[in-house]
Amino acid sequence: MSHIPPFHIAIPVYNLDETRAFYRDVLECEEGRSSDHWVDFNLFGHQLVIHYQPKEKAEEAFHNPVDGKQVPVPHYGVVLDWDTFHSFANKLQQKGVPFIIEPYIRFEGQTGEQATMFFKDPSGNALEFKAFKDMSQLFAR
Repeated sequence: MSHIPPFHIAIPVYNLDETRAFYRDVLECEEGRSSDHWVDFNLFGHQLVIHYQPKEKAEEAFHNPVDGKQVPVPHYGVVLDWDTFHSFANKLQQKGVPFIIEPYIRFEGQTGEQATMFFKDPSGNALEFKAFKDMSQLFAR
C-alpha cells in the first residue's frame, strides 16, 4: 500500500474543555495549536480539530444496519494496523469507555474481514476505529 497523506477533519463540540480532555487523556492524542474556540490534535498522524459550537436541539440519532449491528451515522475514525487496533481497544476498555459497538471482528472469514469498534466523545460525535486482517482488502468488493 502506498503512503496515504494525513487527513484533516474539523468537528463541532459543545463542551470544549470536557471534549479536549477526552481526546488528550482518554484517546491519548497529542495536542497541537489551540485557541479559546478550537483545539488541534494528532489522531494517529491525522489532524483532528475540535471546534466549539453551542449545543442546539439534539438531533435524533440515525443508524444503518451493517453485519447485524446498528452503525451510527455520521461517524469518523482511523484505520489502524491489526496490533495497534487491539492494543488501543484494550486501553479504551481499561479506561471504561462506553462502546456503542464493542470491539469485534466484522465479516469474519470473508473479503474485507476487519476488527471494528464504535464509541462517542463527550459531545456526542461517533467514532469508529477499525483494522483489516489483510490491509490490501481496504477497498475490496
